[in-house]
Amino acid sequence: MNPASHDQLRSVFRAQERFLWGLCYRMTGSAADAEDLVQDTFVRAMESPPARTDEPWRPWLVRVAINLGRDHLRRRRRRRYTGPWLPAPVPLEAEESPPSHEPILDGGGTTEGRYDLMESVSYAFLLALEALTPAQRAVILLRDVFDYSVRETGVALGMTEPNVKTTHYRARRAMRDYDRRRCPPTRELRARHRDALERLVSSLAAGDAAGLEVLLAEDVTAYSDGGGVYHAALRPILGRDRVARFLLALARRRAVREIRSLSVNGLPALRVELDDDRPHEARRFVLRCELDPSGRVREVHSVLNPGKLSAVA
Repeated sequence: MNPASHDQLRSVFRAQERFLWGLCYRMTGSAADAEDLVQDTFVRAMESPPARTDEPWRPWLVRVAINLGRDHLRRRRRRRYTGPWLPAPVPLEAEESPPSHEPILDGGGTTEGRYDLMESVSYAFLLALEALTPAQRAVILLRDVFDYSVRETGVALGMTEPNVKTTHYRARRAMRDYDRRRCPPTRELRARHRDALERLVSSLAAGDAAGLEVLLAEDVTAYSDGGGVYHAALRPILGRDRVARFLLALARRRAVREIRSLSVNGLPALRVELDDDRPHEARRFVLRCELDPSGRVREVHSVLNPGKLSAVA
């Protein structure tokens, strides 16, 4: 079989880019890394295309992309990340799939499996995946999100079918805590998050410590991801009183120029622009939260790392 022509590769790229981006974003939790992995996948396609270029390309492309993603995760875990790690926010309305990246099977059906497409890009899900090994993450994505069979997963990852089953079992076991408090994005949940963010911002603007403490769960945790680029809390801040004092102190230090509502990863969030430039301090960040069953804020996420904000700039 002759190597793929440039025209054929361009056509394949246009047809498969969005699918592969969605896979790689779920694999890494990073929009920038997903872009790089998709580009690297097509570099491989140009240099060493599949033997049968007259057959569907997707299985071969998935195999290359998912294994590049596994290698990337291994390298990332060997490097020390400065402070808490949070996924890169991507603009995503609740009725959408990851921006233009909904996977569609060759037969035309969606690939929603045990975890549907929206849930599988939520912050809660992506953070739960961080507890898995790269192999476990790849298996649970292929099996439970993209609805691959055991055989197809084994082919994609170069694993035997018994190994796929064992890895899948261990991955599901590691996801038990997530499954127990699993809360897929719904219209009601989005409304509750929107209300909580509005109350949070109002309390901070007014310096209302009492109102803030009513909103926060007793065991609330605040995470700030500056990635070593900007000043940020290097460890999670635990407890209602400490989180309230931390947030109020930040609100008093910097003047806010603009707050814009947006939807990231299926739930409401805020993009905050500050009014002044200060060395080593972020001027822009994304603020979001997670709620407990009673509607109180149990996690506050602040993404300051500029490398993670390109999609919401």
